[in-house]
Amino acid sequence: MVTLLGILLFGQATTAGSARLTPASGFDLQRYLGTWYEIARLPAPFEKGLVNVTATYSLRGDGKVKVLNAGYKGSTTGKRASATGKAKFAAAPDLGHLRVSFFGPFYADYIILELERQNYSYAMVASSYRYLWILGREPRLPRDVIDRLIARAKDLGFDTGKLYMVPQD
Repeated sequence: MVTLLGILLFGQATTAGSARLTPASGFDLQRYLGTWYEIARLPAPFEKGLVNVTATYSLRGDGKVKVLNAGYKGSTTGKRASATGKAKFAAAPDLGHLRVSFFGPFYADYIILELERQNYSYAMVASSYRYLWILGREPRLPRDVIDRLIARAKDLGFDTGKLYMVPQD
């Protein structure tokens, strides 16, 4: 799913400008673990053409988080693509700010900007103003939730006109 070039571009492009993005407080990693469905995203070269995209987070033996991103090229009958990476906390463990790597020593920000607190049923994540994802625990979110998250992203300065609604069959 993520090409080497995409990883390198992602790693280089994600640290600049992310300081203004404030991570969610009161974060609980144990509750965040598991599978998330990509509901919407800003276009990213390393996800071009992917549908039915998921991100699955689990604990590794070394205390870091295993990240497994997967999706299908064009449709659910397309070729499955996946990438496995790792994540670690960027700051205090109760802040939704992680650093993610899919290639060696290159890490990028993973900032949880919005998180539904009761059931951890949806989240909005950014790496910079260039990369944004709306995630849900189910393949679909209620339209009012999506609209509210898009409005918040726009208020934060994201180019929400470029958001791609990810097909989840």
